[in-house]
Amino acid sequence: MTRKIALITGASRGLGRNAAEHLAARGIDIIGTYHSKADEAQSVVATLEQAGVRVAMLQLDVGNSASFAAFAGQLADTLKQRFNADKLDFLVNNAGIGLNVPFSETTEAQFDQLLNIHLKGPFFLTQHLLALLEDGGRIVNISTGLTRFALPGYATYAAMKGAMEVLTRYQAKELGARGIRVNILAPGAIETDFGGGLVRDNQQVNDFIAGNTALGRVGLPDDIGAAIALLLEDGNGWITGQRLEVSGGMFL
Repeated sequence: MTRKIALITGASRGLGRNAAEHLAARGIDIIGTYHSKADEAQSVVATLEQAGVRVAMLQLDVGNSASFAAFAGQLADTLKQRFNADKLDFLVNNAGIGLNVPFSETTEAQFDQLLNIHLKGPFFLTQHLLALLEDGGRIVNISTGLTRFALPGYATYAAMKGAMEVLTRYQAKELGARGIRVNILAPGAIETDFGGGLVRDNQQVNDFIAGNTALGRVGLPDDIGAAIALLLEDGNGWITGQRLEVSGGMFL
């Protein structure tokens, strides 16, 4: 049986890397992207190949939409040369950065950076890759629990993710004719280096979140990687246009 292929943006670290590991453990071949740290990307390749899957890592700046046409061409070449394939089965729009700045102090440059990375990037990258996505394939976008509950300093970040939640429903509607399922996963607070590692490294913040979470702890990368893999499993093909929050019950 032909193995399926997933493209995960931002797969060299954090939640993207964890998702790649969960998918590889299920026998899914991985094409990941990284922004600048080629050494981290090669470390991912070595780790995933131990799971017995084929792996490739490609450089991509998701905040630079002018590069997407060339990236799509590079991806098509990689599919043919490395995977003997013409199409992807899965696209996970994961790459991103954090920002914690009060609304009143947010600069236009900060706003534009998050707009380019978290909304314009996945919007036009997905558009460029539609020709490389199998009919019946799946797209998973990434949001945040901060679109449901509000914490000071995250207005810009959450606004972009809120837009992605709306976009996900429209993508599901418009791509449904091709059998493509589109869903968006919204993590709660997770212990990673995201946003400078605040949740992981600041014990006061960690304790506050754990105390306001139904399951009594902060999320771990495995919680999210496993949930992404769940959305891509064969038995979940009747789910589309949905927001799935994976937060352990934050602020219920």
